[in-house]
Amino acid sequence: MKYLTSIFSNKCPRCRKGNIFFHKSSYKKGFMKMNERCPECNQRTEIEVGFYYGSAYVSYALTVALSVASFIAWWVFVGISIDDNRVFGWLVFNGLFLIALQPWLMRLARTIWLSFFVKYNPNWKTEPPIETDRVIEEQMEIIH
Repeated sequence: MKYLTSIFSNKCPRCRKGNIFFHKSSYKKGFMKMNERCPECNQRTEIEVGFYYGSAYVSYALTVALSVASFIAWWVFVGISIDDNRVFGWLVFNGLFLIALQPWLMRLARTIWLSFFVKYNPNWKTEPPIETDRVIEEQMEIIH
């Protein structure tokens, strides 16, 4: 359960304490700005150049899951019929719903993607984070 709590609150997967993103809000200017390292355990948040391209697949899966859930909810509460235009009502609702959730979904997808590659370490206070040799500072455009 702590894993899900840390994922939904955008915490570092290694220590589950530090914030991955600079801003806590998903709806603030610069909402995608990430900390270079976890403020608690010093885990790098970008493992290699272009690391977060893979988070698009996670975002897609989340979007499909939410669309299916909203379709089922619409079907149960409003109903869907070929005799009227209620399905178009769902399409408009779902489109607006996904647009409103997009900033939150983008951050959540990055957090989930990072958690696939960085595992929780209960001894994070005493053990240093694992550094990868695939990091080339000049190519990562890290602002110091």
